[in-house]
Amino acid sequence: MTYPAVRPRRLRRTEALRGMVRETRVSTRGFVYPMFVCPGSGVRTEVSSMPGVYQQSVDCFLEECREVEALGIPAVILFGVPEHKDERGSEAWSPTGVVQRAIEAVRQAQLNLVVITDVCLCEYTSHGHCGIVENGQVLNDPTLALLAQEALSHARAGADIIAPSDMMDGRVGAIRSALDAGGFADLPILAYAAKYCSGFYGPFREAAQSEPKFGDRRSYQMDPANAREALREVALDLEEGADMIMVKPALAYLDIIRQVRDRFQVPVVAYNVSGEYAMVKAAARNGWLDEKRVVMEILTAIQRAGAEIVLTYHAKDVARWLACDGRGRV
Repeated sequence: MTYPAVRPRRLRRTEALRGMVRETRVSTRGFVYPMFVCPGSGVRTEVSSMPGVYQQSVDCFLEECREVEALGIPAVILFGVPEHKDERGSEAWSPTGVVQRAIEAVRQAQLNLVVITDVCLCEYTSHGHCGIVENGQVLNDPTLALLAQEALSHARAGADIIAPSDMMDGRVGAIRSALDAGGFADLPILAYAAKYCSGFYGPFREAAQSEPKFGDRRSYQMDPANAREALREVALDLEEGADMIMVKPALAYLDIIRQVRDRFQVPVVAYNVSGEYAMVKAAARNGWLDEKRVVMEILTAIQRAGAEIVLTYHAKDVARWLACDGRGRV
């Protein structure tokens, strides 16, 4: 009997060998942990559809930030749950808004965290849409000035990266102009460039209290069937001044991450979104799958597809697992 000279299994024989030849290595260095900030004091309310994720007042948020920093996670992204909402989402750019206060708290505490802020109006508007609404229509151009105000307020509070997620046409250019004029020319923009109108956002809308009061967001978020359009969106955002781009969601759009990675020479970010997180948590609680194994497989796939940075609610769990394995920040 003739045996093959080439045997790929030779390098799979032990964990030590598998580790040496592993092509993609999950690390805390590329993690961003999403957090939800709300008014009040001593508030820490778990999101029912997202076990382990909380709406928190600034004092409790700051305590979790210390935990995040201690785990070796380098960055957080902030979403605000305001006390009051109106048609224009005016608390989004208030200097005393919850996100602005949270940024200032991180700065005063001198935590070594990169603070990214989501720029959108949906959490702040009474109708739940990402822009100004007239006669049932979300208006693009009038919304741009409000988004620019919000971004500028985050910059003044001390944000490190501005991340517009609204999907209005031209918003990156409007924000870039406002930041430059306001003395923040060095502040980078992470554009939600390919943000699809996805069914995976359900738990987030509970966490951010941002469910639209009528209709949906199909007129401004991307159609899940389109790939070429995603490349066009990325190109437009880069032309307007984006420094980094994001694909959202991640799991159902690994092909988009790969195409963007192959086409553009900028940092590629992926958002492992709330529905992806909730599915794993629910299945694990029912004993249907091995949570650690599945989470590591998912994050490996996202990085393998081409994302250098991953926004994920699993970040703290993974950091602990890696630390226990002795592979925390390799």
